[in-house]
Amino acid sequence: MTAEASEPAAGEQRQPPPARPSGPARLIRKSRRFPLITRDTARPEGGGRAAPGAAPAPARQWPLLAVMGGVGLGLLIVALDAFRAGTVVIGLSLLAGAFIRWALPEVGMLAVRSRFTDMLTYGLLGAAIVLLSLMAQPDPWVSIPFLDDVVHFTVR
Repeated sequence: MTAEASEPAAGEQRQPPPARPSGPARLIRKSRRFPLITRDTARPEGGGRAAPGAAPAPARQWPLLAVMGGVGLGLLIVALDAFRAGTVVIGLSLLAGAFIRWALPEVGMLAVRSRFTDMLTYGLLGAAIVLLSLMAQPDPWVSIPFLDDVVHFTVR
């Protein structure tokens, strides 16, 4: 609406704004606009505590700590010069995270998005890491000819 449209035409009088009721009869109409400052966000599905609120913080977040501990152990194994075993542990930790997200109703901060999206993300990343670590050179434990051909035509 422009300023010209809100101005009264020549010879017309401006109408006063309607009186607002006061007290309990006054209705507060919320704006449909988004707030300038976000004060709160919705918790993801299943993002509640994995243990009662009286439990210490690490116990409430055990699903996330279990997955992160497995990934940390895998990184330590990789640092100790066992690349294949360490990356398999990392991938299996992510697959365990996908299973935990599927099996438990409340997983704390392991829940990032919807249950389906979290399971898909953890599962695909875990499976890809395990598969790639089993195919790593030298002496791969798994050989998939289709992927060998793809690598041959794209990298070599």
